[in-house]
Amino acid sequence: MSDRPAESAKKKSPAKPSTDRPSTNTGGQQGKSSRPAYDLLVIGSGPAGQKAAIQAAKLRKRVVIVEKEPEVGGSSVNTGTLPSKTLKDAIYYLHGFKLRAFPNVTYSLNKSLTLRDLMTRKDLVIKKEIEIITNQLERNDVEIVHGTASFVDPHTIQVLQRNGQVHSLQGTCILIATGSRPRRGDGVPFDDLHVCDSDSILATETLPKTLAVVGGGVIGCEYASMFAAFGIKVTLLERRKELLRFVDQEIVQALIYQMRSHGVTTKLGEEIAGVTLDERDRAVTSLKSGKTVVTDMLLYAMGRTANTDALNLPAIGLSTDPLGQLKVNEFYQTEIPHIYAAGDVIGFPGLASTSMEQGRLAACHAFKVEQSTLPKVMPYGIYTIPEISTVGKNEEELTEQGVPYEVGRAWYREIARGQIYGDLEGLLKLIFHRDTMQLLGVHIIGEGATELIHIGQAVLTYEGRVDFFVHNVFNYPTLAECYRTAALDGINRMGKL
Repeated sequence: MSDRPAESAKKKSPAKPSTDRPSTNTGGQQGKSSRPAYDLLVIGSGPAGQKAAIQAAKLRKRVVIVEKEPEVGGSSVNTGTLPSKTLKDAIYYLHGFKLRAFPNVTYSLNKSLTLRDLMTRKDLVIKKEIEIITNQLERNDVEIVHGTASFVDPHTIQVLQRNGQVHSLQGTCILIATGSRPRRGDGVPFDDLHVCDSDSILATETLPKTLAVVGGGVIGCEYASMFAAFGIKVTLLERRKELLRFVDQEIVQALIYQMRSHGVTTKLGEEIAGVTLDERDRAVTSLKSGKTVVTDMLLYAMGRTANTDALNLPAIGLSTDPLGQLKVNEFYQTEIPHIYAAGDVIGFPGLASTSMEQGRLAACHAFKVEQSTLPKVMPYGIYTIPEISTVGKNEEELTEQGVPYEVGRAWYREIARGQIYGDLEGLLKLIFHRDTMQLLGVHIIGEGATELIHIGQAVLTYEGRVDFFVHNVFNYPTLAECYRTAALDGINRMGKL
């Protein structure tokens, strides 16, 4: 990341104010400058902000993005989604030697490797992604201003740049897309060396021999499985009785089994009483059950907090929930109709994929362009080792709703491509209605799960039947054949074949 003073990413002079918008002149105060009004003012350049800005620009609107960091992309590109998935890919590539059945090859990861060594490619990927995003914004004449934004009134924000200059910007419509950051628990002694969050752990210089991960959600499970695959002894602590509550529990149990085989000790139903550092700078995690876990490092992964605290929202009468999140309607409008919010700042699902579409839909509504709503059928990807992806209903939901269903399964070991990959534990699971045969859910754990899921997503979206997979031909050898095998398995269970 560059530490140069933040400045506008576009070197051309600001366009002249249009005659039908008010001037933003602030009276020529010392250190302040004013700029013309914009049709859309976006705060934050993450997935939601990017897509909203480009959509508005395509409608020939004047758009500016305000980004507090020196580079665009938000946490998704710089500290969250992209870095962690690149880390997973790097570890998995190395770990893959152990997955594939080469009887004459022995391999173990070099323990002298640091995360910095593994993240060399991460830096290249991020650099390229930032270049792509910046180019897209500039091609669409979106102005980029770097600095910290805060509201002055419902149409005006003040931007404090790193060089001390202050700019006043006005927008006919404003989108808040400031994203989120890891939540830091009270009383936890974060030093970003021995006690880290999911951002700071990426900067560690040495790998611990033991690691405690507090939190069994998506982030906690991803990092626990990654570090375990690297040969680190991991203890995963979760206060609930189950991991990943929104995922089909058969898939979750398969994940737990594979993580345990890689050295993860899972402690469920355990609440944290406190965290301290001992005289050797080890993290000492005390549990309310009376147990104690001592590790070289602790990763605190107990959710995220929306980045709204610097926006001066009380000045415009907006409030947030305890996690800093804003409430919006189905059009992503806040309580002030011309101020929209999208992405992590509005909470669940908080995915880069959904944030992109939320931002685009918000811009469409702001400028009266008719659009559909966010799709009801959305896939979820969890980048653990092995990967998990899911779309549609799971068994627990259908059982609770009293829906008659049947299940078909295909194990990767039954598929030639699974043997080629050396992934013998992968599983694709189809759930369908017993009477109508309509596909209800697809759940996958294993190699390529987050790519493979989109076949099932398409069939679910168009309310297709499970026998669609039986009466179609898939490339051989591919993992996509799992769909046909699973469909045949499920239909055979009903005695219809």
